[in-house]
Amino acid sequence: MAKKKTISKNDIITYYMDYVLEHNQNPKSVFAFAKINNFEESKFYEFFASFEVIEKAIFEAFFNNSVNALNASEDYKIFDARNKLLSFYFTFFENLTANRSYVKLVLYKYKNSLKGLKVLSGLKHHFTDYIYHLEIQMLDVKQEQIEKIQQRTLKESAWLQLLLTMKFWLDDTSPSFEKTDIFIEKSVNTSFDVLDVAPLKSVIDLGKFLFKEKFQMN
Repeated sequence: MAKKKTISKNDIITYYMDYVLEHNQNPKSVFAFAKINNFEESKFYEFFASFEVIEKAIFEAFFNNSVNALNASEDYKIFDARNKLLSFYFTFFENLTANRSYVKLVLYKYKNSLKGLKVLSGLKHHFTDYIYHLEIQMLDVKQEQIEKIQQRTLKESAWLQLLLTMKFWLDDTSPSFEKTDIFIEKSVNTSFDVLDVAPLKSVIDLGKFLFKEKFQMN
């Protein structure tokens, strides 16, 4: 059978995800992977240096697909930062849910390894850049060094919040992952309320929800 002459980056990603889900492990080699899918090994290296690079690219694709879908909405363009971030979360987790079996397999594989952080490093870069460009209102301190610290703290705390939400989603057993939707709304709103120095009602509400879910899950 003649080898496929035209193959795209997305084709290779699809082949890789299918292989991992069907075999519960990475392909043994790039040569074997290319042979199974009937394309030249050299085509693989036009897009990726290794299987680990593909894994990083897949999580970046989840992010890019989410943002592209949002940017196609006229309503999203006029949202404030809070509602843009909420929209991103709901869209991003829809993408994760559509690929839940793959995401669980990869994240559980690396859950006790630094490789887990490497797999998500591209996602972190894109997400923290997204947070920066939301132009979330911070305290106006009129001091460049402090403003840089504020921005760095905001991006790192936002990234931690996304990781915590992913962990909650992975453990969520509710129908249609409705508890994850509740967690997203409460956690994002709480974050903005704290930034706005709002009353502590949202913080207490989130605390009660987490306390209740912790005991129920255990």
